[in-house]
Order: sequence, then C-alpha cells, then structure tokens
Amino acid sequence: MALSDQELMHEVASGNETAFGELYDRFGKLVFRVAWQFFPNQSESEDAVQEVFIRLWRTADRFDAERAKLVTWVMLIARRHMIDRLRRKRARPTTQDYVSDPMGDGPSQTEDPTEIRAELRVRMERLSELQKEVVTRTYFQGFTLKETAEQLGAPLGTVKSALSRALAAMREGPKPEM
Repeated sequence: MALSDQELMHEVASGNETAFGELYDRFGKLVFRVAWQFFPNQSESEDAVQEVFIRLWRTADRFDAERAKLVTWVMLIARRHMIDRLRRKRARPTTQDYVSDPMGDGPSQTEDPTEIRAELRVRMERLSELQKEVVTRTYFQGFTLKETAEQLGAPLGTVKSALSRALAAMREGPKPEM
C-alpha cells in the first residue's frame, strides 16, 4: 500500500531510506525535467537534482499536507533551488573567466592561474577568521548570505559587514612592509 504524502514525508523526516527512495521514485523524473530546463548539460542537471533531493531530505519535517500537495511543495523547492543555483553560477565568475578575458578588469590572459590563486591565498590570510569563513562559504561554496549567517549562528547584518570588509581588504592588495 502506498503511503500518503503526509506519511511519506514523516517517514523521510525520520530518516527512513526506503521512504526517501519512494520520494525519489515519485518525483525524480519530474525534478530532472525542471533541472534540464535550467541546465541542459546532463552532468549539471544531475548534480542539481541530487542537491534538490538532499534539500528535500533535510526539510522533510517542514512539509504540511494542509498547506499544499506534495508535488507542489517538491516543485517549489526544486524551482527555487534551480534559480538559486543559476544566480550563483552567474554571480560568481571563476578564475578561468578572468584569465580568458583580456579586456576585463581581472588578470590578463598571460597571468598564470597558479599565481592568481597564490595571491588570493595571501590576501585571504590577512582576514579575520569570521571574514575568511564568510568569503569561503559565499564565494567558494556557493551559500547565500542568509545561509551563511544561519550556519555560523551570526546575525545577517554581521555576515554582510564581514563580507564587505573582507572584499575591501582583499582589493587593497599586499600591505607595504616597513
């Protein structure tokens, strides 16, 4: 006998892997179709689907059958995740983007990416621990400022300020030695 939406999500929330498999069986193809609309690359779509199901696993206890059908809730989470992922992808160019753009403000095509990474490490070392954490989580791990604040247990304003100060400090370049 198939579980109702509420029962299924209750089982998923309690860590039942069989229930999670059923959730994937019910909605995997549908979520993949949504991912494919945002990311027509097979590998990237598959990664996005995995991330959506991880998010569903982690937030299963928030599902309320009285507020929405399970399919609606799953699709809402999938859509939001795809949009967030797309925004992160557009907002955070990689080092390679700078290296391949000789007319941009970033490093020229002739600069070695290894040197760029080394300079980045040097500049990161000057930051406070909070600033390093915020930069790492937002720029290198792709978390939003809100997610970073939640993970660090810090107010959102503190995280925003730390990021702003960190970026300003990193733009300044090396401090002159005396």
